[in-house]
Amino acid sequence: MKILVCMKQVPDMESKFKLSPGSLWFDTTDLAWRMNEYDEYAVEQAVRLKEQVGAADITVLSIGPERIKETMKKALAMGCDRGVQVADDAAWNKDALAIAGIIGEYARSQNFSCIFTGMQSQDCGSGQVGVLLAEMLGLPCITTIVDFSYTNGEYLVKRELEGGVRAVVKVAGPAVFTCQLGLNSPRYPTLPNIMKAKKKELLTIPVEQLHKTASMQETTKIFFPEKKGGGLILEGDIPALADQLIKILKEKTSVLA
Repeated sequence: MKILVCMKQVPDMESKFKLSPGSLWFDTTDLAWRMNEYDEYAVEQAVRLKEQVGAADITVLSIGPERIKETMKKALAMGCDRGVQVADDAAWNKDALAIAGIIGEYARSQNFSCIFTGMQSQDCGSGQVGVLLAEMLGLPCITTIVDFSYTNGEYLVKRELEGGVRAVVKVAGPAVFTCQLGLNSPRYPTLPNIMKAKKKELLTIPVEQLHKTASMQETTKIFFPEKKGGGLILEGDIPALADQLIKILKEKTSVLA
């Protein structure tokens, strides 16, 4: 069994963000980087599937600049067998269609039995890459999975719907799965596995070899939300507070009109 996991490196969400010159993306100079949280669940599920079937091989693929190799090493330490970096310093400027096209060009001739992606990325959050990838490869796609099992070439999964409802889906491979938070509990790489990861294969492919699908969206500007006025804190005895509140509601809203 051959398994592909798509992984993205994203900024730590606790970082202090600044806009880049031109306001087309954020300034990456002083940011801390990590694996996209949704992709951690995808990596973990791929490794669990490998542990179940025994004879399986996992490739983790990521698109981006040189720094993404450090994050890919975590996936290797978690149990992936090799990494493929699609070297692209301008990955941030490609839409979901172009990203899916790059992955599809790589995956098309590899005969993967299943492909895992995160449900969405924490920076762009489009939630489209896995679905578009499946369409390009002509494979079924099951999105937002929260439970996964495999038996004799068939996958039985639960996917999260609106309002806490879950759908049970059975599909024969090959197929694409997008992973929701809570699917599993991603493992922490142990020190021995971190050391082993340093010896695993990590290939680099220039993006020009795979980039054959043009973006259809263009970012013209990004900006921080406008700051709104702070809240008003009322102090005093309860009768006085009630009078103040009624006065504010009459003057500033139409609630009591």
